[in-house]
Amino acid sequence: MYINVLFALSMYWCTAQTTYDVVFPKTQTEMDEVCQQCYTAFRQKPKEVKFSIKRERNYLFFETNNKPWFNQLFKGVNDGIAIDVVAKDYYNCDEETIDQQIKGALLRPVYAKRLKSGLKQKGDIFRVRVGNIPAHLLDKELEYNILFLGNKRLCMYYIIYNLKAYNWDLLDMGMYLDNISYNNQGVSSKAQDAFKIKYKTLRFKIPFEKNKTEYPPEDIKPLYDSLNLTDFNIKTININAYSSIEGRLERNIELQEQRANSIAKALQSYQKPTIETTISSSENWVEFLNDIANTKYDNLKSLSKAQLKAKLVGAFSKEMEPYLKNHRKAVVTLELEKKDKYKTLSETALVDLFNASITNDNLDEATVIQNSIFEKLKNKEVSPDILKTMNIPRQMKFVNVLNNNSAIKYQLNEQQIIIVRNELEALKKLEPENPRVNYNLIAIKIKIWRYNFEPVNTDQLKKEINGLKRYGVEQVLIDKMLVNYHIIKSEQFMKKQDYTNKDISVNYIYQNYKKVPLSNVDYFSLAQFLAYYANVDKAANLLSSKVNQIDVDEDLLFYYLNLTLTNSDLTQTENYRTIMLNAVNLNKSRFCKLFDAVGKDGVTFQLMDDAFLKSTYCENCNN
Repeated sequence: MYINVLFALSMYWCTAQTTYDVVFPKTQTEMDEVCQQCYTAFRQKPKEVKFSIKRERNYLFFETNNKPWFNQLFKGVNDGIAIDVVAKDYYNCDEETIDQQIKGALLRPVYAKRLKSGLKQKGDIFRVRVGNIPAHLLDKELEYNILFLGNKRLCMYYIIYNLKAYNWDLLDMGMYLDNISYNNQGVSSKAQDAFKIKYKTLRFKIPFEKNKTEYPPEDIKPLYDSLNLTDFNIKTININAYSSIEGRLERNIELQEQRANSIAKALQSYQKPTIETTISSSENWVEFLNDIANTKYDNLKSLSKAQLKAKLVGAFSKEMEPYLKNHRKAVVTLELEKKDKYKTLSETALVDLFNASITNDNLDEATVIQNSIFEKLKNKEVSPDILKTMNIPRQMKFVNVLNNNSAIKYQLNEQQIIIVRNELEALKKLEPENPRVNYNLIAIKIKIWRYNFEPVNTDQLKKEINGLKRYGVEQVLIDKMLVNYHIIKSEQFMKKQDYTNKDISVNYIYQNYKKVPLSNVDYFSLAQFLAYYANVDKAANLLSSKVNQIDVDEDLLFYYLNLTLTNSDLTQTENYRTIMLNAVNLNKSRFCKLFDAVGKDGVTFQLMDDAFLKSTYCENCNN
């Protein structure tokens, strides 16, 4: 390792002296005199314009999605670019990183005439070859920084980082059945995942006693009884177990897993249906660092993890116990589902019983049976054709039952969107003031507009969204629809390159999203949307209230890091270290991969130009 570092540095000094005809201004005044054209091009660059360096075999290409901006950038005959090829071993954890203007091997500059003559279009991208990778760097992990040149002088040194882009969706409006039914999709799931009706989710904390590892059923029974599960079964148990930070990591994790498993086992003993259980364990660095802030122990926040653990022994550990005792806990999330008394009935028996209930005008019982059928549909125990065998007269008194069937049909198969829209239009004629029908109809129209299935009068649609209030639809549901309305509007303005109106819609979204309760999926989707439309600061701010929580969703936390790791104003703060240690605890491997090269799907290993980030990386990832 040490030999490789010396070799890399010696090669650096060898190649760094080859700066070709590039002039490196010694003062800002000297730079300003020749760089006004470059500065103007970047100042006037729409934030939607992208550029990057792409490698194909051993060739490097400059790429952009906007040819007019490219031509504006390289107007003068001696305006051009040069590439600094940087190897990751420049940031060896065993050596102090040397602050140098050129970090790797500088390639021969390419100037305007050759840039413009070599520019080729490939789909929506314009590209031109700007150099080859030097032979001595071919087997290394590399990144490619851009020197923008004005009259052969360095005007801007640009590091490209990888901001992950994901497909986003509209905020989940769900469909109105007896309750709002939402898509059952996690942050990383595909949109076609099955739906579920969220009957009830319970979340609570169980403190751990310091030397106790077993939680027998009698310890849990008071808690179980307090849940009042007469009408519900526990479908899933998710336990995040946390230890205080003193002691060996391996022992801490082992201890928390024992505690969590004993809690799950105790809960399972009170219920015959098997409960799906997931358990994770980690040290509670987040709450420790948050709790000692602005106390006499605040100076501890500057210590490394190893230094803190070494200090938290003996008398000092006892002194800190009032804090530490609060960090040993389990955060338990129970997902409940309504008990189904018809669960064991066959498809034929269920349909016969449902039809008989409809004939006898027993709508309450018909709804219970209908929900049982929906559960079987959700679990793919029966065919969607079962809906055709449910005989429901087209009468006003059955509108809610008919609405449920239409809503479930759409959630099972979104390709039936036009058919379901027509069914809901017919139900609205039967009962024009029905809130469920009107809500579902507008939700369907929004989707039809978003995916351009049919022309939609957008002004009329907006009036209909606002008009839901007179049917008794909750304002938060209306506000969510209005946010979705502006998401679609911004997409359309973007396609027309109408950036002014696009920004108006984006600002509406940012100013109004707090009015509605958001799931983790909604937060993630909205942050992706804002980042894609070049509102990275807004996307980060959206997630900032979530990432300080010990039970933050992992994908939300890592997306926040991906958005903010290049913002030195944030990364230098003690609070940011807390966020990073939270990420290490949740998924150490994933955290370390953020510091991989852009070409290996990292953010950039040049994050380690920031000494604070480098020390965090080396402390947790250099093993």
